[in-house]
Amino acid sequence: MNDSGRLAPLTVSTDEFPETKRLAMWREVYGRNIANVDIEPIDDAPFQASVTFQALPGVGIVSGSRSAARYHITREHLAKSKDLVGLSVLISGASTTSQFGREIVGRAGGGVVLSATDPSVSTMHCHGSFLTIALPRPDLAALVPDLGSAYARQIPPENDALRLLIRYVEALRQGGPAEAPGLTRTAATHVIDLAALAIGATQDFAEAARGRGLRAARLEAVKADIEDNLGRPDLDIVAIAQRQGISPSYIRKLFEAEETSFSAFVLEQRLARAYRMLKDLRFADRAISAIAFQVGFGDLSYFNRTFRRAYGLTPSDVRAMAVRAGLR
Repeated sequence: MNDSGRLAPLTVSTDEFPETKRLAMWREVYGRNIANVDIEPIDDAPFQASVTFQALPGVGIVSGSRSAARYHITREHLAKSKDLVGLSVLISGASTTSQFGREIVGRAGGGVVLSATDPSVSTMHCHGSFLTIALPRPDLAALVPDLGSAYARQIPPENDALRLLIRYVEALRQGGPAEAPGLTRTAATHVIDLAALAIGATQDFAEAARGRGLRAARLEAVKADIEDNLGRPDLDIVAIAQRQGISPSYIRKLFEAEETSFSAFVLEQRLARAYRMLKDLRFADRAISAIAFQVGFGDLSYFNRTFRRAYGLTPSDVRAMAVRAGLR
């Protein structure tokens, strides 16, 4: 467990097993001891599966990939099941999901709502990847009218709240807001908020959630967009707003709520990336000016000045310290 109280991610993979025993060991380790499911491969391809688990207070996040197979949850498996709702998202591949006599053909980026206390069958028809979020049913039921009618129904990939939920969870998996001490419960609340909005929250709650989980997810999506395009010297708030489908003024308000600004965040991230590269001996032969330009600075003197102000050291100092440490 890390300092924030969030459980560190745990990954289980068939790559860790002998090749000839992968299916048998996956059935035992994952099927019987973790997920409590029956696993039936549906083709002759070598069996492969990899799953990463991450926990927030009351919320479980499971992501991974697997080869073609059916995963059966029967009445027998449900004897010790918890009162949860599963929101399963197909990231890539082809899948079907069955529950309550209904079969849903998966769409990449789409989600399926499942009762964790009723039998179901989830089939991956070819090698693919997925994301599953386990949500507390009482909390979700308080926000979504007639939650039972949402079971075994598909949430389309075009659902804005679902797209934001996927991005937000990815940010958490990459060490996003829940790394800060005391924020794990807030992050879990944001996940539940976004799931409720994606499934169909009450109108009153939807208004509240837009100022809570939706806003947090929007901010994380903007930050991820910035980091993906950090090296572009023409990175600006207008381009980010257009890609995210929101206005520049809304982005400014998101950062103002964190007592910072768009430009301050961009500068901070550029400096942090340059600092990491200067400490990394793999970049020891790269000129400092080249690193500055690579992370998006167009003016070397401005880079040197802001770097020293941020870290109390010059870029050359940081590199020299890293080289000395590497020679020890």
